[in-house]
Amino acid sequence: MITQQDMLTHFLPILEKSGKRYKKKSMVRAKRAQPGLVVITKTSDGEETKNTAEAGDWLVENQTSSNEQYLVKAETFQKKYSLVQSLEKGWGSYQPKGETKGLIVNDTHLQAFGATKILEFQAPWKDTMIVKPGDMLVVPPEKNEIYRIAKKEFGETYVEI
Repeated sequence: MITQQDMLTHFLPILEKSGKRYKKKSMVRAKRAQPGLVVITKTSDGEETKNTAEAGDWLVENQTSSNEQYLVKAETFQKKYSLVQSLEKGWGSYQPKGETKGLIVNDTHLQAFGATKILEFQAPWKDTMIVKPGDMLVVPPEKNEIYRIAKKEFGETYVEI
């Protein structure tokens, strides 16, 4: 499997040259995750990845047509979201803050790793993640990780800045 480091080494120079800046435009629902909770992130085009909650992690749900859920580490969550309203059962409505740098993936990007339709790589949380042509590969300002956001969900949740 292609490692996070290999993905960063290959894509960071491309993102620096031709990536664009984006911010999340829609609110999210979130709550503290139970340690051990297994979260399978599903987007409109199927299963994207899987992650297991550790102590302090947050379960985040995007307000998209697929309501995809994913886990975020506590320190990352505090940097990326601010509470707008408390909801029932531990959930809250949160405003995203900050930005990301993104690149629309094309066939040439996948071919660099010998892939054609789907590229599998190591997600920041060590499980397998997929990326397909048309999807976005994004990095946070710290440039310490890279991950996929499915094409449809990216369009529903992000705006160029």
